[in-house]
Amino acid sequence: MASSSSALSRLSNLRGHLHPSHSNKGGVGFIKISPEVSEALSNGYAVVALESTIISHGMPYPKNLETAREVEAVVRENGAVPATIAILDGIPCVGLSMEELEKLANLGPRAQKTARRDIAHVVATGGNGATTVSATMFFASMVGIPLFVTGGIGGVHRHGEHTMDISSDLTELGRTPVAVISAGVKSILDVPRTLEYLETQGVCVAAYRTNEFPAFFSETSGCKVPCRIDTPEDCAQLIDANLKLELGTGILIAVPIPKEHAASGRLIESAIKRALEEARDKNIIGNAATPFLLARVNELTGGASLASNIALVKNNALVGAKISVALAQIKERENKGGVKTTL
Repeated sequence: MASSSSALSRLSNLRGHLHPSHSNKGGVGFIKISPEVSEALSNGYAVVALESTIISHGMPYPKNLETAREVEAVVRENGAVPATIAILDGIPCVGLSMEELEKLANLGPRAQKTARRDIAHVVATGGNGATTVSATMFFASMVGIPLFVTGGIGGVHRHGEHTMDISSDLTELGRTPVAVISAGVKSILDVPRTLEYLETQGVCVAAYRTNEFPAFFSETSGCKVPCRIDTPEDCAQLIDANLKLELGTGILIAVPIPKEHAASGRLIESAIKRALEEARDKNIIGNAATPFLLARVNELTGGASLASNIALVKNNALVGAKISVALAQIKERENKGGVKTTL
């Protein structure tokens, strides 16, 4: 009885998102969920949310489209359903078709980089938005996807104590109960201050099979983590406990870049320092800073940083899919038992 009640609840939730809340022809209040993702959610299958900024702003066409398809394939190969999230023609979309992925890849930087603050504007104007970590978390939570994979999250920028340039990814983690699988924070940022800010936000920060917080291109940052987890099942238990406790916060699970791609770390770090100086000289700040820095670092390293970026995203997708499957298995056991475990 509890199992059928749970299924009905999920279907009711999806129905509310699949139909407009009012008749505005612009689509405000409407979320489009792909048939594949809708079916997976209604049946309690493993689903992994994916952001779209990496497609539009992370790399050039057609490499961005190729990478997006490969990342989705990694998720599928490991037992989960990928749900790439974006806003297309003013409609928030959870799960993109191949045609929609291609449209976004072709748009590139012409799609607006969309954080939480930008969502209402992009929807109201019928625009195209590539979702950042914060916006992707927001939509994933709305439709009941508890896990999201990305490359690296934003954080406190260097000299952030003076500029107050702090990514909305961090505040989103403090108020949206979605687990984010990433390679830590990009090393162009201030890693220690980012971790301090996450602590202030009450966010559980865990590292996967390591005691040290990774720094995107590097396996290490010099910063220890308060929580280490070594298996997808342990990660799933952590996420499940967080949801059942209704803490209302996200979880950051940091996965180090694969060792074979970490060798170029020193070269990349040197390029990062130079790119930071150039950004400062050109007064490139705000949400324009990260795309500029990543593109410039890629130029300075002869493409090594882009190759490492793609490798770590695929690795995160593999780990995230396994965690999502383990989480779905927890829910399935509870439903079969007819009793929802509470803490």
